[in-house]
Amino acid sequence: MKKILTTVLLFLLAVAASAQELNNFSRGRQQVKSPEINGEKVTFRLNANYATVVNLQGNWLDGSVPMQKGQNGVWEVTLDTPSPEIYTYNFVVDGVSVNDPQNYMVQRDGTRYLNMLMVPGERSENYFEANQRGTVTYRWYDSKILGINRRVTVYTPYGYETSGKKYPVLYLLHGAGGDEEAWTSMGRTAQILDNLIEKGLAQPMIVVMPNGNPGQQAAQPLGLPEKQIDRRDPAMADAYVKSLCTEIVPFIEKNFRVIAKPESRAIAGLSMGGGHTITATNLYPAMFDWICPLSAAGSSTAEQITALKKAGVKLYFLACGTSDFLWDNSVTLDKTMTDCGLEHTFYKSDGGHVWANWRLYLNTFAQLLFK
Repeated sequence: MKKILTTVLLFLLAVAASAQELNNFSRGRQQVKSPEINGEKVTFRLNANYATVVNLQGNWLDGSVPMQKGQNGVWEVTLDTPSPEIYTYNFVVDGVSVNDPQNYMVQRDGTRYLNMLMVPGERSENYFEANQRGTVTYRWYDSKILGINRRVTVYTPYGYETSGKKYPVLYLLHGAGGDEEAWTSMGRTAQILDNLIEKGLAQPMIVVMPNGNPGQQAAQPLGLPEKQIDRRDPAMADAYVKSLCTEIVPFIEKNFRVIAKPESRAIAGLSMGGGHTITATNLYPAMFDWICPLSAAGSSTAEQITALKKAGVKLYFLACGTSDFLWDNSVTLDKTMTDCGLEHTFYKSDGGHVWANWRLYLNTFAQLLFK
């Protein structure tokens, strides 16, 4: 009995010590909420009593906005709430860029982690979590063409694990500076597909997001060494695209329950990935029946467009912002397809080479696939 009482006493002392430690840790610190959306206004706060100058930077702002120091060293600024979308921001504290420690919503852009301001509304309603959520996994495959083991991100829709069904596949390609996580981190692919499928607006589908940097095994945060690729070597011409079509597609069709037919394959990509989309369909015109280059680099000849028309493409969805620096590329491609008589959609939006557009495009064309 004495031993039991001693054990209980030691336990109570440990709990008290832990509580005191937590109390000491939080003493003098004011808990703040940031960001806080209140109708037409949004407030950002930072507890930084040590700072002398704090500014807010956001990708919807024209330059930095000064913040004011208030009680207990909390810096604050209130602005008009921007229109519904996802925005990124950070604080600049005495000249040093820092993230908002109160905001756990972040996205990764290459080697940068940025806080997100998510403004709800009609345009952004599918960017939030759905009730029925699919699964995002990572798979490794061996590329003989590139000579390395590589990682690919795969989204499977809600119910995939138990349905026993076979699904169509969208191959979704990132742009320059991105990797196999770009579309899930910045593009909100899983949330968009979850919402569209749950609402009955899109067919349940698998989405495959490869790494389009041929020398990378996987995204940089994994710290894996990169292989130097000599792009001038004729043997490496279009090596990644050839790997996509002759290695990744067969890998997916072997390891996932998919409908392995052209009418159940779609390919889409932004910027560099849009160029990869165009190149893949130029080289393999009968492989994908659904083609969606977005703000794309790259071009097709009349002969290549004619080959796509002969193959029986079901949807060619070309999209670009009117102020995008690659706008002229899309205009030229649109004209080539028109001259060749290939039925297609040229989806034009405001704005430039930004994720706000690419999320919009995915949210739009995903509703058209496999129908």
